Amino acid sequence: MKIHAFCFAVLLQCISIAVTPTSATAQKPSTTSDEKHYLYVATPGIRDYLGYGGHGLLVFDMNDNHRFVKRIATKGLHPNGKPSNVKGIAVSVPLNSIYVSTLESLQRIDLTSEKIVWEKSFDGGCDRMSISPDGMTMYLPSLEKGFWNVVDCKTGDLIKKIDVHKRAHNTIYGPSGNSVYMGDIGSHWLHVADPKTHTLVKKVGEFESNVRPFTINAKETLAYVTVDSLLGFEVGDLKSGAKIAHIVVEGWEKGPVRRHGNPSHGIGLTPDEKELWLCDGHNMRLHLFNATAPYQQLSTIPVQDMPGWVTFSIDGKYAYPSSGEVIDVKTRKILLTLRDEFNNSVASEKMLEVQLKGNKVLRAGDQFGIGRAGH
Repeated sequence: MKIHAFCFAVLLQCISIAVTPTSATAQKPSTTSDEKHYLYVATPGIRDYLGYGGHGLLVFDMNDNHRFVKRIATKGLHPNGKPSNVKGIAVSVPLNSIYVSTLESLQRIDLTSEKIVWEKSFDGGCDRMSISPDGMTMYLPSLEKGFWNVVDCKTGDLIKKIDVHKRAHNTIYGPSGNSVYMGDIGSHWLHVADPKTHTLVKKVGEFESNVRPFTINAKETLAYVTVDSLLGFEVGDLKSGAKIAHIVVEGWEKGPVRRHGNPSHGIGLTPDEKELWLCDGHNMRLHLFNATAPYQQLSTIPVQDMPGWVTFSIDGKYAYPSSGEVIDVKTRKILLTLRDEFNNSVASEKMLEVQLKGNKVLRAGDQFGIGRAGH
């Protein structure tokens, strides 16, 4: 009996050792996946202010508490020698490239080598662009001139120039690839182009004032639009072309803002399309609404600086206002603020998520907080 008891005790000890993880394994589970989820932040992304992260393309690891990973050198100098304002950021998945526009030029950066493939200037300057779902065509607005340039993403060559109104600005290439939505800030209308012919085919509105930042749902049936002088937003029906709603933020007064001259500059739709997040530059807050009529106002989140933009991670877990916070969408709690390699606060209106396998792009988010329901 004693021998049997001894053997049984040894057996139990062996089993215990086999199933109990070492401390190293318990702290950091092993994985065979080399997929990376990175947040790419282009700076200076708030005017030409170098105090919000300096100059370059800053990379943060979303899977590791948004830890700063590296800074990729970019071009884009103003004639005075100072880094120029970044105006937009976009990714072509098949070309494995990220694009950064500045006041004067557009640059293509290969995400494997992290080298600049080319930098080109365009007639009228560059503003906030958007790339087709197949990654091959870009609609690049001039710098508040009356036209958009259609650009070949591979070569940077000009395909066509489209005259719209007088102050080209924000652009969303629809996820269907069948329409491009063009925000001219000198117009009360949202303009729509057919990318097969590169011609204007429709306009949506008329909105209360000039169109500022806007977003759309995945089915391309609705546009949520901010306009001059409104602390709130309006909604346009992209199929009928009519304005269908006018929503004012309740409980907060509009007042002077540091930048953009507009109470609400920045609006994003959570990827599941359940909520709208709206920027309030005067009160330095994000106001949250249901994304369906009657657009109930849900909550408000204070941020550390004037928010002039907001976008989301692809999975909808995180919200990224331009003031530099990382916000948990579900709990609405601020998790942290982005910091660079020198522990300086980072803020930008030009950022998006890139998911990579090794050093190849698998998928990319968007600088606009566009809807992803069903995609």
